[in-house]
Amino acid sequence: MTVTLLAHTPEPEKLIAGAAKLCYSSSDAETLLDGLTPEKTENFIDMLAEIGHESPIEHAYFTFSVSGISRAALAQFTRHRIASFSVQSQRYVKKDGFDYIIPPAISELPEAQKIFLESMEQSRRNYEKLSAILKDKLFAEFTANGMDEKSARTAAEKKAIEDARFVLPNACDTKLVVTMNARSLMNFFRLRCCERAQWEIRAVADEMLRLCKQAAPHLFAGAGPSCVKGKCPEGSKSCGRMLEMREKYANL
Repeated sequence: MTVTLLAHTPEPEKLIAGAAKLCYSSSDAETLLDGLTPEKTENFIDMLAEIGHESPIEHAYFTFSVSGISRAALAQFTRHRIASFSVQSQRYVKKDGFDYIIPPAISELPEAQKIFLESMEQSRRNYEKLSAILKDKLFAEFTANGMDEKSARTAAEKKAIEDARFVLPNACDTKLVVTMNARSLMNFFRLRCCERAQWEIRAVADEMLRLCKQAAPHLFAGAGPSCVKGKCPEGSKSCGRMLEMREKYANL
């Protein structure tokens, strides 16, 4: 898994503080931004966190590249709907010899890992066979309808993988670019940094948060699972490690 912060709003904390100050001032935004020192910016960010005024942080955006995650993790990622996603398409990108993600619980058990690897290899073979069968069928149809051989071969291959992809497993690797505003990221971290989140999406969330803390340390100082700043919402399903989690995310 690789997570890269591709871009973010310039001076995100200053922009958020300026936008928030506008709510309480008769001055224009440009004047307010000019008057914001680093100390004033930090104080205003702290005030917003204390009073729970979250809407101003939506003005800051962060864009990440994420690769080497499974389609299973992708399904969880895209449930966060206040975000923009660009995902590698299995419809247009041929996945012969695809990489896959092995869950740690499986890799720790030789017998389980053997079954898993056999399943991946079978999926690869089936994908390649289906692609070839469909390509031959489509090539014959396209040439019969008057398409030249070169164009028919290209079109047939692209069309064939559209249906062959149905045998690809959830473990199949993928990559994406995702953009979220800071408020959506805070919600993402509350849910996905939690110990009850699935291990893979939690690893992605932790790395995204680490990068966010580098780019905007004051803004994301209290970010992480819900227990970092308050009570665990999981009830009887709580991991019971609140103090450990607070220390982890304070030092992330």
